[in-house]
Amino acid sequence: MTLEFLDKAKLWPKGHLFQDFEVGQTFDHHWGRTIFQYDTILFSTLTLSYNPMYFNRVYAKAHGHPDIVVNPQLIFNVILGMSVEDCSEIGGPFLGVFDLKYHKPVYPGVTLTARSVTVDARVSNSNPSNGIVTWETEGRDDEGELVVSFRRSNLVALRKGEE
Repeated sequence: MTLEFLDKAKLWPKGHLFQDFEVGQTFDHHWGRTIFQYDTILFSTLTLSYNPMYFNRVYAKAHGHPDIVVNPQLIFNVILGMSVEDCSEIGGPFLGVFDLKYHKPVYPGVTLTARSVTVDARVSNSNPSNGIVTWETEGRDDEGELVVSFRRSNLVALRKGEE
């Protein structure tokens, strides 16, 4: 069996360079992600998040919840992950998350969606071949209610020849 198709394969460019971002630019990230019970239990176990709210239905109900609570760290990671394709897939150092807020609990079976807005884009003073881009990202549930919000920044390469 030969792999002739490999000779015809083309690289598909991914991600955006600094010049592709404008302040006010909005990204509605891909189709979303449904969070299942096993997602939060596995995530909580693997991250040693042994809060019984995340895996004990009786305990969660005794504390006023209708079901186990999806681990908020999982919610953040899913929403951040959805934003990568549009905002930072091309690479560059992650500079941090700021103003992370959880707005309401999430329960298994909810589908999350994400949207980001470019709020700042400037050329780096210390490394002028790169820019620093900051986005505000929101995650919403299938009712459209805000569940998590944060700002994040990445170092993003400038397009060669446009420094």
